[in-house]
Amino acid sequence: MVTIKRVQKVNPQEPDGPRKFHARALQSGVANLDELALLSAKQSSLSKADCYGVIIALLDAIVYRLNEGDKIELGHLGDFRISVSSDGVATEEEFSVAQIKKARILFTPGDDLKGLLNNLKYEQVS
Repeated sequence: MVTIKRVQKVNPQEPDGPRKFHARALQSGVANLDELALLSAKQSSLSKADCYGVIIALLDAIVYRLNEGDKIELGHLGDFRISVSSDGVATEEEFSVAQIKKARILFTPGDDLKGLLNNLKYEQVS
């Protein structure tokens, strides 16, 4: 169940326009790495420590491969890839990596995570 709160927002394209109410999803808690390792252990023959180790090793592998310029495909979980933003220049000759201003890690959820969005139930709080 996703808890929804209504919040009043300004349209950034019309700062002087009327404020309108929008939905904001509230988080009811936090699931940290230890809890995820414990939940994974309960669904497998591995211990919590084994699951924790696998998660950390997976993270190390993802960081390594992203740093190599690879896209990471994790099946039902989703994909990770690097994206960059840069200043534009008029000609190809003027361009260099010095124009890069920011790098991001993009995550595209897999089918299982996308499917979750189709079945959410909502509860409004004041």
